[in-house]
Amino acid sequence: MKIIAIGRNYAEHAKELNNPVPSVPVIFMKPDTALLKDNKPFYHPEFSQDVHHEIEIVLKVSKEGKHISEKFAANYFEEVALGIDFTARDIQTKHKEKGLPWELAKAFDSSAPVSNFVPKAQFANIYNINFKLNVNGETKQQGNTKDLLFSFERIIAFVSQYVTLKKGDLIFTGTPQGVAKVNIGDRLEGFLEEEKLLDFYVK
Repeated sequence: MKIIAIGRNYAEHAKELNNPVPSVPVIFMKPDTALLKDNKPFYHPEFSQDVHHEIEIVLKVSKEGKHISEKFAANYFEEVALGIDFTARDIQTKHKEKGLPWELAKAFDSSAPVSNFVPKAQFANIYNINFKLNVNGETKQQGNTKDLLFSFERIIAFVSQYVTLKKGDLIFTGTPQGVAKVNIGDRLEGFLEEEKLLDFYVK
């Protein structure tokens, strides 16, 4: 199982980090050791002083495919979840300044909490799904899939030109604006529409 993530897929988030809005999807990956399930606590790493939350819609790949046509890409996922792409922003900033890869900032252990998955069929329109992240009871991030720069189908088609997708792979589809530092003791709650799917503490 691999975790594929899309950067800068909401225009306002790109702007808040002073990044250009991309013309093609920005891709990075996390190892399977980044996965954190069952609302287990996230242990703040000692190597960073500035870990940020990034709430995202996550797709679960339902069958193997490569060179997938965008018009058929919807057939390659049946379920969605909420995930958080924890990012060591201080490390990422240093690496970006030097033109180096982001992996140390993105791919560390437990940097990808993922909720239980729900069928995409339960949504009348997958491009009108509200989601949000509360930190200590206060809403910090909220987004809607209508604001995606690149659709789920576009992402699947694009990634599959380079990397074979396999059943069980996860795709983080990008975060809306409002990313911010987390601190030990914080409680993070993620909502997909009105359903709370994430609820865990930073330790």
